Amino acid sequence: MKAQRLASLKKALVHPARMALAAAVAFLAAKRLGLLEAYWAPVAALIVVQSDSNALLATSWLLLVGTALGASVGALLATYVGHSVVIFALGMLGMGLLAAALRLDRRANHFASVALIIVMLVGPADSAWHRGLHRFIEFSVGIVVALLLGALWREPPASQAGIQNQKH
Repeated sequence: MKAQRLASLKKALVHPARMALAAAVAFLAAKRLGLLEAYWAPVAALIVVQSDSNALLATSWLLLVGTALGASVGALLATYVGHSVVIFALGMLGMGLLAAALRLDRRANHFASVALIIVMLVGPADSAWHRGLHRFIEFSVGIVVALLLGALWREPPASQAGIQNQKH
């Protein structure tokens, strides 16, 4: 009975341990690269790490494409059109339509929208391209860290872990 509880506790700790390691390493890597808002790297790492092992690459790709798209559209709008609430709302709608036209997954649209919000609504319009590039780089650092962690420390898929728990 005690061994079974210990095994269950061990399995329950794997995911939080992977999350903590991914977040810490991503933050340290972003700081080491001199990125000013290094906290975005662990955010991206956690988005990727929360996927099961089979979906790491797909989630990483969607996050990368969405971030690039949202940062670019946000910087274009902020620089050349402005960042009023109306422009922002139309930008969000346009982002969704563009993602649909490009046949991107809804998650990519979600990530694009988050990047658009950050780039359009944080700081002055004249630094929107700088902000967008930095968010893309910070998120890319987090993605790379999460992919490396996923390759080095594979977590059993949730369904397989459930089957293993039922056997004991």
